[in-house]
Amino acid sequence: MNIGIVGLGLIGGSLARAVKETTEHKVFAFDLDRSALLGAALVGAIDGELDDEQLKQTDLLLLSLYPQAAVDYVKAHLGAIRPGTIVIDCCGVKRVVCRPLCTLAKEHGFCFLGGHPMAGTQFWGFSHARASLFRGASMILTTEGVSDVRLLERVKAFFLSIGFETLTFTTPEEHDRIIAYTSQLAHIVSNAYVKSPTAMQRKGFSAGSYKDMTRVAKLNVGMWTELFLENSDNLCEELDLLIANLQQYRDALGAGDEEALRQLLEDGRQTKRQAG
Repeated sequence: MNIGIVGLGLIGGSLARAVKETTEHKVFAFDLDRSALLGAALVGAIDGELDDEQLKQTDLLLLSLYPQAAVDYVKAHLGAIRPGTIVIDCCGVKRVVCRPLCTLAKEHGFCFLGGHPMAGTQFWGFSHARASLFRGASMILTTEGVSDVRLLERVKAFFLSIGFETLTFTTPEEHDRIIAYTSQLAHIVSNAYVKSPTAMQRKGFSAGSYKDMTRVAKLNVGMWTELFLENSDNLCEELDLLIANLQQYRDALGAGDEEALRQLLEDGRQTKRQAG
């Protein structure tokens, strides 16, 4: 199978490396950063550059770009994406990508699936890409308008072959609602938490909990700004709920209300036990 990868950052680069390490598929890639292409070629992560001629021979096209850039790339290359090609984006939000690309897929005969690899680090760029990034991870897919079971089985087999442990099928709306809590809120909280002046005095006073809490504070500002704004309705709901919950702890502490504080802590402990 000929696989095209657009964007050789952490996710796209790791996809390329995983495919080359675990399968016999050919990988062709495109990135505006020529150094990323050169680096990928030097380490054997790609077989060549993805130009329009190669795109016409691509069986599976993976878009590892920011949301709007993913949509723009497809629009700009509609003449080279042949009917029957499977196109999957890897963006962190789905509604803003799936709506236009589902429409274009129907109009031009290619198959589009929304995707989101649930894997990553606080770093970005091809230099941090690794073939093992997806081992044990979940791959989320939205299948709106796709009913070909054999095609879905083919896609499932591909992602399992490069290390993913499970596939989760959902809708773009459900994806964005849940990801606002499981990923986006965590990044905002981490980024806000580290702004305390005390962070500059933490040396010798911090351990695992501090490291866990601040790991993703060092984020890719451009990417996360776009992701947050494209999912602002869901993210604002989660932020409002978090602020209300924090206010309860603040009120109990300010009042010296031991019983209320104990109950809040117990509620949180039990919720974590139930949620896993």
